[in-house]
Formats: sequence, C-alpha cells, structure tokens
Amino acid sequence: MSTTDRRIRTLVVDDEAPARQLLGEYLSAHPEIEVVGECANGFEVLKVVPELRPDLLFLDIQMPKLDGFEVLELLGEERPEVIFVTAYDRYALQAFEVHAVDYLLKPFTSERLAEALERIRPGAAPKELPSAELARAARPDAPYLGRILIRDGARIHVLPVERLDYAEAQDDYVLFSSGEKKLRKQQTLTDLAGALDPGRFVRIHRSYVLNVDRLARLELYAKDSRVAILHDGSRLPVSRSGYARLRELL
Repeated sequence: MSTTDRRIRTLVVDDEAPARQLLGEYLSAHPEIEVVGECANGFEVLKVVPELRPDLLFLDIQMPKLDGFEVLELLGEERPEVIFVTAYDRYALQAFEVHAVDYLLKPFTSERLAEALERIRPGAAPKELPSAELARAARPDAPYLGRILIRDGARIHVLPVERLDYAEAQDDYVLFSSGEKKLRKQQTLTDLAGALDPGRFVRIHRSYVLNVDRLARLELYAKDSRVAILHDGSRLPVSRSGYARLRELL
C-alpha cells in the first residue's frame, strides 16, 4: 500500500458506538488516515467494502451475526489490509494466520495505535504480530467450526454444521448438502474436514465428509468397498480408510 501520493482509506468496524468514536478520535491525529466510513456489524462491511474500496479495516472480532474472521472469509479477494481491534487476546494466533497487520487489545492507547499504523507504512518490517500478544494467545485452542458461510452473489448463506448432512468435493469447490438444499463454496475438502469436529464428522472417502448422525447403515458394495446409507436414502461411497475411521468413531 502506498502512502506517498494519497491518504489511507480506512473503515472502522465495531458493534459498540463508543469504541468506534474513540478509535475515530485517535485516528484523527494521523493526517495520512482518511476514515471513509463506520460499520456496526459484518453484513454492513460486506455491503460497503465494494462501494468504498478501503485500504485498511479496523475490525472488531466478536460481533453479532458475523464475526471478524467470517467477514474476512466472505470478502475474499476484495479484502483490504486488516488491523484487529478486540477485547479478547485468545484470537491473536488466528489473526496471525490470516495475515493481519496487527492486533490491538482493548483498551489500547493512542501510542499503541500509532505503533500499529507504522506497520502499514512503506518499508515497514514484515507483518508479524507482537510476541506478547502471541504468547498470551497460545492458551485455548480455537473451537471447531460451528457454522459454514457461503457467499452467493449478494446473498450470504449461514449453515450451522449440525444441519450439514455431508460435503462432497467437486473440483475446486465443496458441495454442501443439507436436506434438499445444495450449496457450493470454493474450498478444499481437506480444509473443511480439518475444521470440523472429528467426533461428529468423518471423511469416509477422498471426496466425501459425512455427518455421522445422518448415517442409517453401512452396506457391503464390493470387496473392501462399502456404501453409507443415510436416513434420507442418500448413498455415499466409503473407502477402506474411511471405513476404518468410521469404525473407530462408532
């Protein structure tokens, strides 16, 4: 991001108005920053980012409807640089994984904000989060995925994982089956399987992840080959390794 010829277009995102106001006051002391808007929730961000095209997001993590990480996932390639602003230190490692510029813990000082802004200037050091934040965050592991977000044009589908029957790999996409609903998302099945609770979801085949609560029975299909019969009648192939994983769980 170049700051030599224009100001840094900045969007402030927080569900608490006083927090947005305080951050705005701090940012007003930095002439290189142009606050182009404020948002109180994640859906507002998804709407205004294509319109305002900010260079930088100050993004809260815990918000109603969509959290900060879900916002980034749905923004995809439209995503600007991000500085997380949150009262919780346990998300710092996850922030590092999504290449955040910095991670500000509330309450923070104007000096700490200035330090974060230094990290987006030309010639700044590589974007590694401060070691103190990372050390404090190394305590609880992130929970398993609780819901799946799928963007379909202007629509956002929110699929709780307990409603997922199975997921199927389709080239560079994953097809999510939930009752009669079929939704596709650009993702790998390996990434999805790693994010789901292994006590509830099993990769039964290189192309399928199954919610074991939907399994009605297993049938022998051929030598060393089986098929999973779901309660709704769906039939999914089960590989030898998938069968071994199922047996461990069942």
